[in-house]
Amino acid sequence: MSSTDTLFSDALFSAALAAQARAHAPYSRFRVGAALRDEAGAVHAGCNVENAAYPVGTCAEAGAIAAMVAAGGRRIAAILVLGDGEALVTPCGACRQRIREFAAPHTPIHVAGPQGVRRTFTLDELLPASFGPDNLA
Repeated sequence: MSSTDTLFSDALFSAALAAQARAHAPYSRFRVGAALRDEAGAVHAGCNVENAAYPVGTCAEAGAIAAMVAAGGRRIAAILVLGDGEALVTPCGACRQRIREFAAPHTPIHVAGPQGVRRTFTLDELLPASFGPDNLA
């Protein structure tokens, strides 16, 4: 990883960690933070927001994507998802599809725990042979 990649990865980790601390997870108590870098290099973060009506909650990745779009970003250059526990906290299926809307197959998806990045996948590894905007062109 180049020093620029490390710098961006550190910025994503810091933003995801701050977002995770603000998560609204009174039911599961499982806080998740996510941060992404858009095509202009801006960082956008989100956290999970649970709701007493469980299907109405929002994932951290969805929050970060919404923040990016609201700020004018249109492409995800990289994304980091941060969760506690021993298991890797990868994006859920719905969030993989949300990421696909704004990312290329080679886009890095960093999966992190409290101490840092645990593993990096490409979008294509997590969502192979996916359906996306180009299918509707």
